[in-house]
Amino acid sequence: MKSLILSSLTAVNLFAGVAGASAQTVIITQEQAPVVREYIVRQNVTPIQPVPDYDFVVGTTVPEVVELRPLEVPELTDRYEYVLTSSGQTVLVEPGTRRVVQIVD
Repeated sequence: MKSLILSSLTAVNLFAGVAGASAQTVIITQEQAPVVREYIVRQNVTPIQPVPDYDFVVGTTVPEVVELRPLEVPELTDRYEYVLTSSGQTVLVEPGTRRVVQIVD
């Protein structure tokens, strides 16, 4: 019985650690944020208006009606797409899946 409880606790801790790690994933570091902001300013992108019945939240899928732009910053090793919101946030999106991976203020 003791080993069953220990095994169960180990599994719970393992899953909690994995969930915590994925929730804390950082795509753009604080050091990279100014470079990304400068890139977006140079692109002269018009912020999008709010999308009815949708909030940009990490893990959600961006609706097809939202036009995504490639984020082509050489300092980033992975490629992402982005959208600039009317509130001034940059929403980073995983290409292909349209899943929000980070929101940069």
